[in-house]
Amino acid sequence: MTLSKSLLTCALAFGLMWTSHAAEKLNFVFFLVDDLGYMDMGFNNPESFYETPNCDRLAAEGTVLTEAYAASQVCSPTRASILCGKYPARMDATNFFSGKRAGRFEPAEFVDRMALEEVTLAEAMKEAGYATCFAGKWHLGPEGFWPQDQGFDHNFGGGSNGLPRSYFEPYKNVTNLEPRKPGEYLTDRLAEECTGFLDSVKDDPFLLYLSFYNVHTPLQAPKELVEKYKKKAETMGYAQLEDSVRFSDTRLPQVWPDTKTARRVRVLQDHAVYAAMIESMDRAVGKVAAKLEALGLSENTAIFFMSDNGGLSTSEGSPTSNLPYRGGKGWMYEGGLREPVFVKWPGVTKPATRNSTPIVSTDFYPTILEMAGLPAKPEQHVDGVSFAKLLRDPEATLEREAIYWHYPHYSNQGGLPASAVRMGEFKLIEDLETGDVELYSLLDDPEEHNNLEQLYPEKVEEMRKKLQTWRQEVGAKMLRPNAKTGEAPPEL
Repeated sequence: MTLSKSLLTCALAFGLMWTSHAAEKLNFVFFLVDDLGYMDMGFNNPESFYETPNCDRLAAEGTVLTEAYAASQVCSPTRASILCGKYPARMDATNFFSGKRAGRFEPAEFVDRMALEEVTLAEAMKEAGYATCFAGKWHLGPEGFWPQDQGFDHNFGGGSNGLPRSYFEPYKNVTNLEPRKPGEYLTDRLAEECTGFLDSVKDDPFLLYLSFYNVHTPLQAPKELVEKYKKKAETMGYAQLEDSVRFSDTRLPQVWPDTKTARRVRVLQDHAVYAAMIESMDRAVGKVAAKLEALGLSENTAIFFMSDNGGLSTSEGSPTSNLPYRGGKGWMYEGGLREPVFVKWPGVTKPATRNSTPIVSTDFYPTILEMAGLPAKPEQHVDGVSFAKLLRDPEATLEREAIYWHYPHYSNQGGLPASAVRMGEFKLIEDLETGDVELYSLLDDPEEHNNLEQLYPEKVEEMRKKLQTWRQEVGAKMLRPNAKTGEAPPEL
């Protein structure tokens, strides 16, 4: 054999090895749903009014993380935490990126974009040879800070806006999505764009990030699905109920203690349009899963599923109930922070397993890197902890002392400025307006009805100091004095 033939043989062998190696890389699909409550999904709540068969099937093939948290009770901060692996307070991204509501005090200053200097999860995967695709809601900054500027090769529908003005084409308020079929439903369109991307990737490893606009307002869904749930509500006897049964003027059981304005909270799941929006989302998940199966990619693709904050239960029509969890979107209680999460890692996660170890949305970044066999980026995902071992072993736990939240703002849903910390079974919430605290045992009282502040003063002191130290460490911004009265918030 001549030298040139020998080199050619080696080159071909190397090429085959590289191709085989690329084909063996684990692919990733990340489903993020907007405003979906923990109790909205069948895999968490078999008695739910809503129907989610595709998500339930995928969850049954993997691990459900029963105490998984969003890094914030509103959307943009959580979305940034997933892609950057950092707490929102560390990035000054503590409110949704168009939120400016004031209250007793001026809210803290915050940025309205995810910095380009951040090395996002998409950029990390792209560096490793992954094809990357984003579809749906972005809401992480103005033009120049969109998905294609943050590591995604493709962007279908992602822009500055946090909601569509219409879920039916012409969508209004949705960028990066060319008009195609008048009257088509946005969620169906996003699923089609994602399946088209999967058709195009061939042997390349990929990260597909489908970030639904559902189930955010406006509440709109295909007519046939809405009719289905109206009939279901009638069959179950819900249609005849008075609003006094669907809602509760729950000043104490559901909302912040001693709030000056009682806020009506939904306590019954029976909203037909909301149910139809959830089923539309579930069908889209099913379409993507079916495409993976058809392409022979199911056994080499990990699937993640999460919501960006709790269900909308205290405003804007209050379409869902988070009971037994307290509060919802915009609130620092479990109903606003605890999210429906599952991970299917083929060949690794044991089917129908559940793990109660607390995780938070900062953790997805290092987890995906570990699953992909890629080196960690500890200087980037500084607040994230890989939970890959929880997926390998449902009995495993994480060595983590605490999880933190910071929201120095007034939410559209009635939530007040607060910080919080969870350590073990205990969760402490600190009111940033007054300095008052609440302490709950999430082991004995996940509904957060029994404030243990007076019973455990030492635990309160310990957790409060932890929270204060953490705020200083991340440079958390605080409330500012009232511009009209000059009244200043307490020093915490």
